[in-house]
Amino acid sequence: MANEFLVSKWKIWYKSLDVNHDGKITFADVEESRSKFSELHHLPEEQKKQVMKNLEQWWNEFIFRGKTGEISESEFIKMLSKEFSADKAKFKKSMEKCFNILFDVIDTNKDRSISEDEFLIAFKAYGHENVALDTNFFKAYKPIDGLVPFKEIVNSWIEFATSEDKTKPDIVKTAFEAGV
Repeated sequence: MANEFLVSKWKIWYKSLDVNHDGKITFADVEESRSKFSELHHLPEEQKKQVMKNLEQWWNEFIFRGKTGEISESEFIKMLSKEFSADKAKFKKSMEKCFNILFDVIDTNKDRSISEDEFLIAFKAYGHENVALDTNFFKAYKPIDGLVPFKEIVNSWIEFATSEDKTKPDIVKTAFEAGV
């Protein structure tokens, strides 16, 4: 069983995925996030189709986890807890895959780094529209020449989703607690 600290982070993650802020995760959140993401990036039609497909697959595999319809916070926590309790190493590998896929989509120019613009667009697409807070979140990664290595961002999200150690600094948790 995951400790209280990790469960509290999963609850934060759940809220961050509620794109339309209606208190539940549904396909409407998927649709809004992928449509906004594609529109904000002004993607060419072929790339837009691929991004839309990739984001839908990501949501289905890592968020809905085979479930259809809406997901409540308690259902989300139960799904993660079950996988975490069954095999922590396998769960961590799943989260590595989850965030590698997600940030690969966000890295639209495929330079293996995330720019402030890519970061802000992704967060806006997910319903986080406070640019000042999102910018502070990005800057917490200490970008060099306006870029953060892809792997650094992915690793921070893996830590956020898997670490039970509340003594370790957590950029993602800190940002969400600040209001992102």
